[in-house]
Amino acid sequence: KLERLCRYISRPAVSEKRLSLTNSGLVRYQLKTPYRDGTTHIFFEPLDFLARLAALVPRPRVNLTRFHGVFAPNNKLRAQVTPAKRGRRRHGSGTESDDKTPAERHVAMTWAQRLKRV
Repeated sequence: KLERLCRYISRPAVSEKRLSLTNSGLVRYQLKTPYRDGTTHIFFEPLDFLARLAALVPRPRVNLTRFHGVFAPNNKLRAQVTPAKRGRRRHGSGTESDDKTPAERHVAMTWAQRLKRV
């Protein structure tokens, strides 16, 4: 399983078998399946191809998953819909988590809770 994971992580973003240079200096990428109009290859200028590859690289220190709506970090209703009851709360709203002591609120999950979650 570890070997399979390492192979998956180390695989390139673009298949090198389908990538080639033409005699005129263009980058040719062969599509896995043809488009509806019959296109089987795409041609790029070398700098244009690098720009498209660079666009796929995520910015550093930015989460790849962004939450919107109720699951957004600063949404007022997030504490009501997330299992950990984390999120922005209105002060003095009288929710059930106000009845718990600080020690009860910060207790880690038990193994049974973790297994149930998985």
